[in-house]
Amino acid sequence: MTIKELSSHENIEPENGVLYIVGTPIGNLSDISLRALIILKKVSVIACEDTRQTKKIMSKFDFNNNLISFNQHNSSSKIPKIINDLICGKSVALVSDAGMPSICDPGEDLVKNAKYNGIKIICIPGPSAVITALVSSGMPSCKFIFEGFLPKRKSEREKILFEINKNEKTTILFESPHRLKKLLNELKEYLGEEREIEISRELTKKFEEHIGNNIKDVINFFKDKEVLGEITIVIKGKNKNNQKLDFDEFALKKELRDLINSGITLSKASKYLARKNNIKKSIIYDMY
Repeated sequence: MTIKELSSHENIEPENGVLYIVGTPIGNLSDISLRALIILKKVSVIACEDTRQTKKIMSKFDFNNNLISFNQHNSSSKIPKIINDLICGKSVALVSDAGMPSICDPGEDLVKNAKYNGIKIICIPGPSAVITALVSSGMPSCKFIFEGFLPKRKSEREKILFEINKNEKTTILFESPHRLKKLLNELKEYLGEEREIEISRELTKKFEEHIGNNIKDVINFFKDKEVLGEITIVIKGKNKNNQKLDFDEFALKKELRDLINSGITLSKASKYLARKNNIKKSIIYDMY
């Protein structure tokens, strides 16, 4: 059924003054829903992260519409105009380059402003790299944590890595290809090399790939390779039934506190104590 045929059959029409959050494919353009196509064709304007990416959808499905750029570089200046258009009765569709808008992008701020101004929000659901990678991994999916891209600041990054190490729930991360190897080595340092992990690359595209087992094996897989494509990382939660450890936990905690109080960072103190006591660094983090 074509867009025109479905539109006529279902009588799908955008409402005036409504902000539509429209999910778009994360790779394969055929994953877009017919309802999403109709909304994108009929709204007054489409606010898109990159107009070139949205034009690919328009070209494949043979329709045109008004596009405006809306991304992290111009969102602060574009939000007031979009809100004004909605107040004046225009219908606006918000899309990202791939997946659901407002996940790790400024769409979150637009939706918040629209809510504040009493504007109706309707979501047209679509593909998500987070859920696609999670269900493909075979790891526990009833409870999980999505951290997105880790912060660049060392202290903030260290805090989240420490939390991932302690958490019993599955954790999902995004990472750029050129920073993946650095992140894998950080995960090895904080979680240990045996933690189960799966790297999903180029989801739904021709060269989709899932690289898994444990952190050590994944590091070895990418050791002499150039990392390409969009990356989603799924990390299994910490095992509740950890093996009983043979060391004086009280004494080790005291020594850790003393080192930190003397001005040594948690990372360096943990590394020193791990080597001294011949135990994993992640065990020291758990004590902090």
